[in-house]
Amino acid sequence: PSVAYRRAWYFLIARLRDRIIIVPSALTTPPLGIEFMSVAFENPEFLLEKATDKPARRAGGREARRALRAAPLAEDIRPVRAGLEGGRYRPLSQNDLERIHEAVLKVLETVGFANAIPSCIEALRRVGSDHGADGRIRFPRALVLDTIKRAARNFTLHGQDPRHDMVIQGTRVHFGTAGAAVHLVDVEKREYRESLLQDIYDAARLVDGLDNIHFFQRPMVPRDIPDPLAMDFNTLYACVMGTSKHVGTSFTVRENVAPALEMLSAIAGGEENFRARPFISNSNCFVVPPMKFAEDACGVLEACVEGGIPILLLSAGQAGATAPAAIAGAVVQALAEVLAGLVYVNALKPGHPAIFGTWPFVSDLRPGAMSGGSAEQALLTAACAQMAQFYDLPGGSAAGMADSKLPDIQSGYEKGITNVMAGLSGLNLVYESAGMHASLLGFCLESLIIDNDMLGHCLRCVRGIDVSDAALSISTIADVCMNGPGHYLGNEQTLRLMQTEYFYPAVGDRFSPKEWNEKGRPDILSRAIEEKKRVLASRFPRHVPKALDERLRARFGDLIALPRSGMGG
Repeated sequence: PSVAYRRAWYFLIARLRDRIIIVPSALTTPPLGIEFMSVAFENPEFLLEKATDKPARRAGGREARRALRAAPLAEDIRPVRAGLEGGRYRPLSQNDLERIHEAVLKVLETVGFANAIPSCIEALRRVGSDHGADGRIRFPRALVLDTIKRAARNFTLHGQDPRHDMVIQGTRVHFGTAGAAVHLVDVEKREYRESLLQDIYDAARLVDGLDNIHFFQRPMVPRDIPDPLAMDFNTLYACVMGTSKHVGTSFTVRENVAPALEMLSAIAGGEENFRARPFISNSNCFVVPPMKFAEDACGVLEACVEGGIPILLLSAGQAGATAPAAIAGAVVQALAEVLAGLVYVNALKPGHPAIFGTWPFVSDLRPGAMSGGSAEQALLTAACAQMAQFYDLPGGSAAGMADSKLPDIQSGYEKGITNVMAGLSGLNLVYESAGMHASLLGFCLESLIIDNDMLGHCLRCVRGIDVSDAALSISTIADVCMNGPGHYLGNEQTLRLMQTEYFYPAVGDRFSPKEWNEKGRPDILSRAIEEKKRVLASRFPRHVPKALDERLRARFGDLIALPRSGMGG
């Protein structure tokens, strides 16, 4: 037998102590000549070297080779990335879509909205809405259809760094954070504490380095800053200083938008630059379900449109509480509410970028509590994504809102089910997808790291299966079976695709039992804790130069509450 044959046989014998190897046929023709169904091994490169008679690469050892595999790939060859196209999962038939659409138009034309502020009434009447004697604003069918036709689509949500720009169109999928959690989950103590401004900044800088979380919307409320202006300003400051990805934020009242715009223009290098590339969007709950305008939020919406900030039109009714218990009815109400907001935005400024933010939530109808990790939530989100595509509007909705209080098995299945269905449905912007617990009441930094792995798997599902001529592998099968060694381990296709076709988790455990035992039996949570501590001790983003930050601090004085000591000095 050849040298390669003997080496591979010795290698397999050496692994018999701690591996099960299935060999359905006897040794055949060297080199290697072992036809087997599967081989479990802890060091794939070593087996590839033996199978191809290549010398072992000993420099640096196994960990060095793993580090080499973990090194970032070029964007165009990564197995998963922002903006992959989904849309393969469609819970609604074409007839379903048409029936929901007709119901939405009827609700808008006959029920309408209450509690519009005077400037809202003026803008909506100007474009043809009806202001009834009962005080409700109603939306004629023709006005709604014309708004849908003329609304902005296929636009970009910018990052401070252009490599994080997101083109929002079709069924391109992006995952991000969001929320207003009032607690941070301390997984080491297994307890909840009030969330602080420093926690928001820490979450932003963790997300800044997590490839599968594509944007950062404020996930917590800084409970240490009770003043509304200071809270709004510092929340935004912590976000834009912590990450160069696109940021979503909210404002309490209209007056709080102006100082934020001044800060954003300074960071962008001038108001004109910010308007050309606005790197934040306004998460705007302009509606109080069912079918009432939120007065303060409407004022914020008008100020943000005037300031050039894209709007996430957010309707968040809770099925069985503030929206119909029927899933289809909850979808109808959410669509009607957001379409009313779309008419409002386009009445203020035609073609202003607005995200179709249908976020109907689910109730557990026994206690009446929210159930964000349920199968019903997954269906609601996917249906909303499909309706956004029906209108050809940029859609954003929520998934990943675990009801579990900790990053445990329940959290994993709740986040996995809801996020993968959102991705497969082709939802453009999946909010709340990482870090959330306790039905939006708690946020966990370690979960960001774990969920980044989970979202990578979701994105790989979104990407689907390549069935090109090359991928069908007819010539590869023929070469291996008739001319080659009878296996694919050292095949050119295997080597070429092992990093571009397959997603590998960063903290997920794929060790063999033996290696896992040798490493002290780590679990995913302990690895996430270790990684969180490493990142927070070393990663202090500097996309906003320190000199500019000092000018901001001089301009806004005591309004900036995040100390430089918490930002790496």
